[in-house]
Amino acid sequence: MDPWLIWLIVAAVLAVVEICTLTAALGMLSVAALATAGLAGIGLPAPLQFLAYAVLAAGTLIFVRPVALRHLHRPQTARFGVDALIGKPAYVVSEVSDSDGRVRIDGEEWTARSYDETLVISAGSTVDVMEIRGATALVYPRD
Repeated sequence: MDPWLIWLIVAAVLAVVEICTLTAALGMLSVAALATAGLAGIGLPAPLQFLAYAVLAAGTLIFVRPVALRHLHRPQTARFGVDALIGKPAYVVSEVSDSDGRVRIDGEEWTARSYDETLVISAGSTVDVMEIRGATALVYPRD
């Protein structure tokens, strides 16, 4: 069997295993094997193929993998759903206490409770949404 074909099979196997594990390490090794297959295809002797594979594999693992992992593990920049409401201002429609109340957040009315159980917030006040529990907004008055 031709050496380039063996390197190509190694690259394919490593790529498939990378897809299953998502470690980014085996993907780098697969890229190195693919490049080595190209070098074997142009007639590079076997000892130089192994040297090329070692250099390419080390280079991708040292320099490319950390960049790839940084892009994979980025924190979520946008909040969606009820998480997007936390920190927004709200208008108190009816008095908010630790047991009852209504607020308007972005044009929608929500049941509300005071974030600090000792506070009673009068209607017409502006509050900040501190937390969402179920369908209830926990709010705290703006000062």
